[in-house]
Amino acid sequence: MRREGTPVRVLVVDDDDATRVLLRAVLLAAGHPAPTLVGSASEALAAAPGHEAILLDHQLPDGNGLDLIQPLRGGPGHPAVILVTAHGDESLAAAALRRGAEDYLVKDGSLPHLLPQVLERVRRHRALREALAAAERDLVHAERMAAIGQLSIALHHEINNPLQAASAEVELLLSDPARLTSDQQAALQVVRDALARIGSTLQRIGTLGHDRTIEYLDGVAMIDLTHRTQPRPAYQGEALLYLPDHDTARVVGLLLRHAGFTVERVSSAGELASRVERPGVTLVLVAGSNAPGTEPLGGFHPAPDREYTLVALVFGDGAPARQAGADHVVTLPFDPGTLAEEVLAAMRR
Repeated sequence: MRREGTPVRVLVVDDDDATRVLLRAVLLAAGHPAPTLVGSASEALAAAPGHEAILLDHQLPDGNGLDLIQPLRGGPGHPAVILVTAHGDESLAAAALRRGAEDYLVKDGSLPHLLPQVLERVRRHRALREALAAAERDLVHAERMAAIGQLSIALHHEINNPLQAASAEVELLLSDPARLTSDQQAALQVVRDALARIGSTLQRIGTLGHDRTIEYLDGVAMIDLTHRTQPRPAYQGEALLYLPDHDTARVVGLLLRHAGFTVERVSSAGELASRVERPGVTLVLVAGSNAPGTEPLGGFHPAPDREYTLVALVFGDGAPARQAGADHVVTLPFDPGTLAEEVLAAMRR
């Protein structure tokens, strides 16, 4: 199985030379870089920083894998730990998962097939966490932009009218230079230029489209008014999200907004059914299900002659969702780096 996204930096902790050779070969064949190889618990703790996944043997010369899981996961970068052991043991697997292991693999014939799948899941989970963090930052940014917009309105209301009045009075005085001394004319010119700068600043604030800052004084920042807007992607229409999981909805909404959609989340299949026929709706995303006896599209039943694209997010096989009318199925956990591109490609079919 070749990897689907960016490679995973892997640390292999095993004192058996043959196992290290095997794991290295599997990782290289799956498209990952050559792993770091160590053979003891002390070496593992020292080498763990900088790795995203750790393949950890249970029996080591100076310790056991179970005791290492939490120290390794708690280190810099919080790498995923996959316990790898020579013999299948359900109680050992359960203990490893309770202590925070990402998964449990047995050194048998299934290892070359299962290991790339586990690492791909690790990569996607990490990408989702990063996307969720980006969604949190995006929310903070939106709140800051809302505050900037409110401040802009207040400034225009409180400053623009007296500014216009002051400018009119200055122009009136300068229109009759015979009544002014040369010093008075020069002073009024300075006042007129200053009022014009204030007006220009108000105009830039009114079209501000970012909260980028520059240094004003040592340790003090101010908003950079020389960069008023940011480029926007082409408008793709309105996307409706029927995704009960709050974190998933936030990440999907963030990615679609960055791709050019306006996004609205609905709370029920009935609410979704009442909104999909509105003008401008081009995309609908729902949480699908494969479980027997459940609704494959969460209770939503799309019309056969719809004009929007219907995408289902499903764990595992998406055949029931497709049979229920989904135009495209995204397997969970999805890849944040490719989700928007995948959705846009589905819309073009």
